[in-house]
Amino acid sequence: MKKFLTIFIAIIILGLGAYFAFIYYVPYSVGYRSGELIKFSRKGVMVKTWEGEITQGLGGTNVFSFSVEDKEQDLVEKLKEYQGQYIKVTYKERYATFFWLGDTKYFITEVEVEKSPLFRN
Repeated sequence: MKKFLTIFIAIIILGLGAYFAFIYYVPYSVGYRSGELIKFSRKGVMVKTWEGEITQGLGGTNVFSFSVEDKEQDLVEKLKEYQGQYIKVTYKERYATFFWLGDTKYFITEVEVEKSPLFRN
């Protein structure tokens, strides 16, 4: 009985480890989005995460919500600086997320400023 219990607990621990590794390291998709950065904030009660929104059209009808991991401090500083500007972001979408990483499944990996196609001079 003791051997069975040890094997059962080991299988559960390995299964949970494999699940967390899969969710964290295997992206569902990788892509790009452009739009005006309308919101970027640090929020949460127990665990603070960086969350933002990009509007992708006139009137803010299409909003893309994203998260930024805490280890990406250079990205956080850039997004603070680019508030209100038209930007292009590279993101990875995960199958799921963990509460300590962010609220969304979309995590920004790169950001750059672009010229807005809506307001050309």
